[in-house]
Amino acid sequence: MTDDAPPPAEQHAQVVVIGAGQAGLSVGYHLRRLGLEPGSDLLLLDRAPSTGGAWQFRWEALRLGAAHRVHDLPGMNAMGLRFDDADRARPARDVVGEYYRRFEQHYDLRVRRPVAVSSVSRIDEHAAPGASALCVATRSGDGRPSRISAEVVVNASGTWGTPFVPWYPGRDVFRGRQVDTTEYRSAAEFAGQDVVVVGGGTSAIGFLLELDGVAARTRWFTRRPVVWSDSSALDVESAVAAVDEQDRAARAGETLPSIVSGTGVPVSRRIRAGIDRGVLRESPMFARLDETGVVTAEGEHVHADAVVWATGFRADLRHLAPLHLRTSAGGIVVEDGRSVDEPRLFLAGYGPQASTIGANRAGRRIARQVTDVLAGR
Repeated sequence: MTDDAPPPAEQHAQVVVIGAGQAGLSVGYHLRRLGLEPGSDLLLLDRAPSTGGAWQFRWEALRLGAAHRVHDLPGMNAMGLRFDDADRARPARDVVGEYYRRFEQHYDLRVRRPVAVSSVSRIDEHAAPGASALCVATRSGDGRPSRISAEVVVNASGTWGTPFVPWYPGRDVFRGRQVDTTEYRSAAEFAGQDVVVVGGGTSAIGFLLELDGVAARTRWFTRRPVVWSDSSALDVESAVAAVDEQDRAARAGETLPSIVSGTGVPVSRRIRAGIDRGVLRESPMFARLDETGVVTAEGEHVHADAVVWATGFRADLRHLAPLHLRTSAGGIVVEDGRSVDEPRLFLAGYGPQASTIGANRAGRRIARQVTDVLAGR
């Protein structure tokens, strides 16, 4: 069930999990199996209005498939649920939202939503890292503030709240519409328009395929050449080099690289058809924008009524700023899901755990580490 009761202004919990997407639900499930009681010992907070994590905000035309796969949550098979059996004619956001809702109810995780976490800080700001309980400051959907003291915090806030849009000269003078991945809703909004799509991942490719035949013209620009995978399915876990690079970056406290950049884009039949039609033919990144479009490095002017920035995301860590964990390289030093500089903080779904199956596997390990902290080990 979802815990709809208004939270008290001050509360204590052994563990607070921030985010109820794939990673947060996986950790919550394992912590419950290890004996923590949701709603009292264990509080799961989610800023979104409904179930499904970031999937509930995806565009209507997106369907579950090879390049947009969601792995089953731990314990989902015991409920008789499998994403591989889901109706692929339905929007992915509806399928994932329904399955996650049933999962939360079945295991009585009592997720509180919508609850936004504004900050995480040490209760004793003068204590050494790991020596003080943490304070989680929140604000509910009606604006009511609350403070939760916690022995351990598991951050599973994902990336959807922090889309990355690079700055290019002229971006502020372009008179057309600019949207990022989180703002894209439907190709119909761009009917009859000239659209420039920026980005080399599966979202950009999906937008181009949806816009084909709806927009007047599309043009695709990428910061690096697209690497096409011979496989028709994206198995991130088999791309050992990409996962290892994520792990190396997390341990070094660097900004995390894109996983797709290390795995390549799988060529499904639909994508192959788009390549053959010339819809999926990328150009090197343009040099600048002007009032009516973009200008390439060779001086070609490409008219655009709209620019879609499908340029990825960054980990949403802004609420952790009071802990002063971010390095000069732009990230947080994380080893095996745990902050090196604040041992009471775990980051689920971060770095090598970013794939949905990676988040599942990490959920059990993080839950065990959390119970070790609570036991003083």
